[in-house]
Amino acid sequence: MADTTYATNPTDPTSLSQPSAVRSLLRLWPFVRPVRARLFTAAFVAVVASCVSLVIPLVLKWLVDGPVATGDTGGVWLGGGFLLLLGLAEALLFGFRRWLVARPLSGVEAAMRAALYRRLQRLPVAFHDRWPSGQLLSRGTTDLQMLRMFLTFPLTFLLVNGVTILVGGVLLVAQRWSLGLVLLSPVLPLLVLCSVFEVKYGRAARVVQDQIGDLTTVVEESVLGIRIIKGFGRHRSQARAFKELTRRLRASELRKARLLAWIWGLNTTLPECALGAALVFGTVQVADGALSAGTLVAFLSTALALRWPVESIGFLLAMSNEAATATDRYFEVMDEPEVSDAPGTPRTDASDSGGPAQREEPARSQEPAQREEPAQREEPARSQEPAQGDAPVAGGERESGGRSRSSAGGLVFSGVEFRYPDAPPDAPPTLKDVTLHIRPGETMALVGATGSGKTTLTALVPRLYDPTAGRITLDGRDLATIGRDEVRSLVAVAFEEPTLFSATAAQNVLMGAADAQEADLRRALRVAQADGFVDALPQGGATPVGEQGLSLSGGQRQRLALARAVVGRPRFLILDDPLSALDVHTEALVEAALRQVLATTTALVVAHRPSTVLLADRVALLSGGRITAVGTHHQLLRDHAEYATLMSGEEEAAR
Repeated sequence: MADTTYATNPTDPTSLSQPSAVRSLLRLWPFVRPVRARLFTAAFVAVVASCVSLVIPLVLKWLVDGPVATGDTGGVWLGGGFLLLLGLAEALLFGFRRWLVARPLSGVEAAMRAALYRRLQRLPVAFHDRWPSGQLLSRGTTDLQMLRMFLTFPLTFLLVNGVTILVGGVLLVAQRWSLGLVLLSPVLPLLVLCSVFEVKYGRAARVVQDQIGDLTTVVEESVLGIRIIKGFGRHRSQARAFKELTRRLRASELRKARLLAWIWGLNTTLPECALGAALVFGTVQVADGALSAGTLVAFLSTALALRWPVESIGFLLAMSNEAATATDRYFEVMDEPEVSDAPGTPRTDASDSGGPAQREEPARSQEPAQREEPAQREEPARSQEPAQGDAPVAGGERESGGRSRSSAGGLVFSGVEFRYPDAPPDAPPTLKDVTLHIRPGETMALVGATGSGKTTLTALVPRLYDPTAGRITLDGRDLATIGRDEVRSLVAVAFEEPTLFSATAAQNVLMGAADAQEADLRRALRVAQADGFVDALPQGGATPVGEQGLSLSGGQRQRLALARAVVGRPRFLILDDPLSALDVHTEALVEAALRQVLATTTALVVAHRPSTVLLADRVALLSGGRITAVGTHHQLLRDHAEYATLMSGEEEAAR
């Protein structure tokens, strides 16, 4: 097995025109607006605190030129007291600013994380097919932490330091304009250097954050796939892949560090050189009697008070660029078009959809008690081409005896075509002109070779994807005009690969119907033949099954997934080879119980084995993305060579 390689996030930052940091950060305003009063108050408090620090040099000037020069001890103590009070006021104001922003900005982070989670839940499955999970995780964790840090510190202090530098510059020029100009001489070069730094650092920050997303993907996949890694002895190759990603991340982080060191060094060196020159010129002027010692002390104290605001510009710009990059990454997900309900269809929460007792049972052509077993449901032979057989036609479906029967009820595919969104433009569609009618109360088995499109077809019914052409109707209603919440209250699914969550066994089953009762849970467990092993768990149904349900066997996970599909007594049931992981004995028991469920619903069952096929009233053969034949299992075995070939190995094994 070759070393695993991991793709970066689907949006390549090097191929996009990067918006300015300010434009990116302005997109945070809708989340910040609810706490704007406290943020503005905190910024004002910080500006006042910073200006208080600039008053200290003025007190020093008065102290040196007055009490110190005249030997007034009382004045010295008074000046010292003023300095102490100013220092305490500055410290208290900055502490108050921190208190003002801590709670509301934690709320902003929580609100953004909740909005991201809601968007991920409503984005189409095609989006999740395209995006690595680690990239999404990093956007919901590290990126949002960066944004909270930006709102807490750089956002305020870019303003505070700007005001401090402006006020301090005015004081310097007012005290001694010649020395003030010397000290302010580095401002223009620093502005140019910071603009260059901002562009370079923004690109480096984007690369680092994308690489962190890739690394998160590797760690997540390695944890979830630990059994495969250990089972095939691939820990060394995985470690090499991880080491290569960490090497790239380290190199990118070092590039960021070099850029930050470069701008920090220049932001320190140029002002220090200007300060040294001003100190020399000022000392000469004091010696010549052109400048008082107190004025020089105040001047130098003001200059020293401006050191941190100037030196921190690079650091604050770096954090701001990282925050802008995190904002861009966050809104790459938020800007994705959301799965929307059909026009005019009200959206309802899952909790609002009717429970088992509230959901109207579908109209059926016959009572369940009158239905025959699959082996007894021999129907007249049909042509293998759907246009001439069971496919719906305008005005109804023609049976072999010449009777026309309405096709309004049940599940109907009419000329359905589907192409995956990320498929190459010249690639053929996965499904082509699929036309099929599953009658109300009927079970249709879907059979086909690997890659024929069976799973894709079943994914269209709960609107995990929407067809690119044609239409699907549920009891005569166009699926495209039914809101997704309503569709998923009518349609239940069980996939071949069961997905369980870090919850209890009962909670995993009850995800299929939020308002199901204990009796519904017990019934679903009995249908899936899961009641025995669930009751044997240490805490019964209240036992946590662990992440991905890995504390259970494959067959147990599949049975819980099947129970989840049937617990809500759905009107339409979609089963994608739901019994593949079961042993022969358990499979027979599940099939016997499942027949009772199938008798009260309209079902489409993907099947690979004759035992599963025999659960159905009829069988549809999917070949190359098209329905090529519809009939009973025995008819297709007799009349269709491809179907006979697909079933032959299993038939022999069954015998």
